[in-house]
Amino acid sequence: MAAATQDMVVRTGAVTRTLIYVVLLLFALFYLLPLVVMLVNSVKPLAEITGGNMIAFPDVWTLEPWRKAWSEAQVGVQATGLKPYFWNSIKMVVPAVTISTILGALNGYVLTKWRFRGDTVLFGLMLFACFIPFQIVLIPMARVLGIFGLAGTTWGLVVVHVVYGIGFTTLYYRNYYAAFPSELVRAAQIDGASFFQIFWRILLPSSGPITVVSIIWQFTNIWNDFLFGASFADFSSQPMTVALNNLVQSSTGVKEYNVHFAGAILAALPTLLVYIVAGRYFVRGLMAGSVKG
Repeated sequence: MAAATQDMVVRTGAVTRTLIYVVLLLFALFYLLPLVVMLVNSVKPLAEITGGNMIAFPDVWTLEPWRKAWSEAQVGVQATGLKPYFWNSIKMVVPAVTISTILGALNGYVLTKWRFRGDTVLFGLMLFACFIPFQIVLIPMARVLGIFGLAGTTWGLVVVHVVYGIGFTTLYYRNYYAAFPSELVRAAQIDGASFFQIFWRILLPSSGPITVVSIIWQFTNIWNDFLFGASFADFSSQPMTVALNNLVQSSTGVKEYNVHFAGAILAALPTLLVYIVAGRYFVRGLMAGSVKG
């Protein structure tokens, strides 16, 4: 009797797991359907899109839409392809992510291991900055960039994203370092280690998980940003998201949907690759500082 009951429980558990996996698979397919449609139509001739089924696989495969989306052809002063703007985004993202991550690590270090009067108030203000809507800072930020001669430049966008992202990186590192043993810091101080020696030799080498979180978060936000790029960049410094919008708007007459789909995939590809390669480390990094002790 006991064996039969146990066997029934095992079979019921197996059926339940199977149903859960089927439901999850259906949700995943539904979520990925737009990406599949974009991929399929980005390798079709335009005639097959306008006169056929968008979900069907192409009768004629072509990479011409990808070449057009990436091309550097000029229309007046504006490049219609995404290639130059891809490099603009790279030149913007790499220094912005690097600077905001280092400053966030230093802030987290100071706010947890070098306590001072008003540190909680300062951290609260930085945390509050994370929730300020983008639209509120547009006019004052444009004024500041103009004063320093950074308006319409890539470095102006770097400054904007560093200022806006430093609150998030500070939050990550502050919570992570709060769980770091303060005894190690005190022992290093007794041994005569300086402020930066403690940071570079003790805290930073153990900060791998939260550094991955900070880099992925900042990279995704900065690469996908449209508002700041459209507001503070000129033709020569526009990031890829703004260029993608211009690519779509530049089509006159018949819309080249296959080129637009290819351009959208090119714009999303870097963040997609980042999450495919390092997505699991993002979750691990978030959990690393959640338990103290």
